[in-house]
Amino acid sequence: MTDAFIDTNVLLYAASTAPEEAAKAKVACTLIESSRFAVSVQILQEFYVNGTGKLARKIPTDRLELVLALLRQRRVEPLTMELFEEALRIRARFQLSYWDAAVVAAAKRTGAKLIYSEDLAHGQFYDGVQVVNPFLGVPTS
Repeated sequence: MTDAFIDTNVLLYAASTAPEEAAKAKVACTLIESSRFAVSVQILQEFYVNGTGKLARKIPTDRLELVLALLRQRRVEPLTMELFEEALRIRARFQLSYWDAAVVAAAKRTGAKLIYSEDLAHGQFYDGVQVVNPFLGVPTS
């Protein structure tokens, strides 16, 4: 059973060793440890690409592997033509970017009622799935 869907930024904070992200890392780790969540292949791709080079501060390989090992035990929504088409419908309906719409479509397919994300609009409902920014009010150094 899946309660929530976790966006890439939550995983990146969970793996981060940057001192200025310590408070967000703690929130992200607590969320990962305490919730029944799912991700999608898109989230795994973004996590790996951003964690290995796109960020100003790369995440150590052992931290990436630790998070990926945990995710192997969770539901991972595959990229399919049906998911793509659903994302296009959501994109048009809510005026989201394709990538954000694909996150919403994958969350819906997993049965999640929440999307934990720093990027989508906190409190917004998309076809019955609500966005929650778990980092609201968390201080950054």
